[in-house]
Amino acid sequence: MSLVERIVEIRAQDPHRIARVLAERPRGTMPADGGKLMIIACDHPARGALVVGRDETAMADREELLGRCVEALGRPGVHGFLGTADLVEDLALLGALDGKLVYGSMNRGGLMGAKFEMDDRFTGYDARGVKESGLDGGKMLMRINYADPASVATMESCARAVDELAELELMAMVEPFVSTWMAGHISNDLTPYAVMRSIAIASGLGRTSAHTWLKLPAVADMERVMAATTLPALILGGEVKKDNDESLALWQKALAIPTVRGLVIGRSLLFPPSGDVAAAVDEAVGLL
Repeated sequence: MSLVERIVEIRAQDPHRIARVLAERPRGTMPADGGKLMIIACDHPARGALVVGRDETAMADREELLGRCVEALGRPGVHGFLGTADLVEDLALLGALDGKLVYGSMNRGGLMGAKFEMDDRFTGYDARGVKESGLDGGKMLMRINYADPASVATMESCARAVDELAELELMAMVEPFVSTWMAGHISNDLTPYAVMRSIAIASGLGRTSAHTWLKLPAVADMERVMAATTLPALILGGEVKKDNDESLALWQKALAIPTVRGLVIGRSLLFPPSGDVAAAVDEAVGLL
């Protein structure tokens, strides 16, 4: 029986089992003695982003996507997973999240390529759902477009989510970008100054930053960029590159900075140029 067949059978015949599995699964723990985190991310599909490289439907086959996630999560040194409720529940039913930290993706309303993409509403987890599902925190995307009024609504929603997660003593993982419209698409500004601005804005969200972490791109002049905050940061993977050595070098340089506490990598490890998920994950874990 395929992974999808196993999950569909449970969803159709015993949907209450999902909550039981989430409640009973062994929880993950943070690495001891300041060790750095390795988190596998897979929340792009809920935003309508199925593309990897030139393959527009790379993430559309749920059987293949789940298989890649299970393989990645099973590698030594992987601490957790970040995703939307559908993927979290699928992987929990498969036992792939046992002993893992899990973070729920909260706002997926800014659909890739939509005219309303900057109106990035919270259509995924809310703080209550994160808590009730036994997760360790919630992740939110905050793109700041100085020319688009929809950005301020997203900022306000993120601030409320930071407060609500903090009240429950759960991590608020904020992924900020300064973004612009370019030829009908949203483009994130990855210059050091833009990333520092995004960090400053994200750090000030809500009535407390005690439980706030940042999810940031690895960019040029990373030491100066990370000097902009005292908040712990995790480095994201970004677009899949033909030459993975470039990404590895950027991640390794960022990990040497004390503020950086680990990696949150998705497509770069789930769909590596080599096609070998296990080898790609092991190489990234080796950087830690």
